Amino acid sequence: MMDNIDSFLSEYFHLGLPAISKTDIIEVVIITIFIYYVLAWIKDTRAWNLFKGIITVLLLFFAAAIFQMNTILWLGEKLISAGLIALIVVFQPELRNALERLGRSNLINRIFPFYNGKNLGMRFSDRTLNDIVGACFDMGAVKTGALIVMEQDVQLTDYERTGIPLDALVTKQLLINIFEKNTPLHDGAIIIRGDRVVSATCYLPLTDSQMLSKDLGTRHRAAVGASEASDALIIVVSEETGKISVAKEGRLIRDVSWEGLTDILKHLQDPEMQFKEKNSILTRVGRRIRNER
Repeated sequence: MMDNIDSFLSEYFHLGLPAISKTDIIEVVIITIFIYYVLAWIKDTRAWNLFKGIITVLLLFFAAAIFQMNTILWLGEKLISAGLIALIVVFQPELRNALERLGRSNLINRIFPFYNGKNLGMRFSDRTLNDIVGACFDMGAVKTGALIVMEQDVQLTDYERTGIPLDALVTKQLLINIFEKNTPLHDGAIIIRGDRVVSATCYLPLTDSQMLSKDLGTRHRAAVGASEASDALIIVVSEETGKISVAKEGRLIRDVSWEGLTDILKHLQDPEMQFKEKNSILTRVGRRIRNER
């Protein structure tokens, strides 16, 4: 069949089918998947408008090539190298974010298991877990806003430096007192490392994602932004509604229940459990919230 098609193209169109091997098919599949994920990533960032602008410019240069506009083609040839460098500089945060996501992906961790989750102790105690959950829902009951960053493997030193050092043991009373309105430490986020609050009033990067609901405030956008840039888990207590939200890996789960927040923190508490789990705890909690609704 392929020989007949090849002879037909050769005889009438002076064309021939190239030799296609299994490697060529694999390459096409890999390139297709890569382009798909690049476009999906661009669409959720501010790079989408730039991408549309680049396509427009390329179409203009294509038209210039068709109509033999040599001066425009010469200018395009001279500017293309400088343009590539400018793109890298302007979108350095987005490129860094994309590479960090790739490094944290489940596929990479399965192919290159840099650690196996063994010989690692609990990240924090059960008392810390219970105090965090209790403080969040107590603050939610009186609509006190809070932003709590739970550090994991990636140390958040850059964010820690933007705040005020504390180095205090996590207790329910301490968390409630920190976020009490009109107190010196209530504005910004706190960073919890292990069983201690290491810093308060920390500034977190805001996300550029267009997928978040417009009714979400700065706390929620900061939580998603920090979760995109690190492996931390961020808990948000809404000052407007008193509801609890959790951000992880660029995703935001809203209206988390007491049991849901406890499950998430238990999963975060045990590194070995995290490594063995195939499905994200946020996915399971989000599915359960939707079922309850």
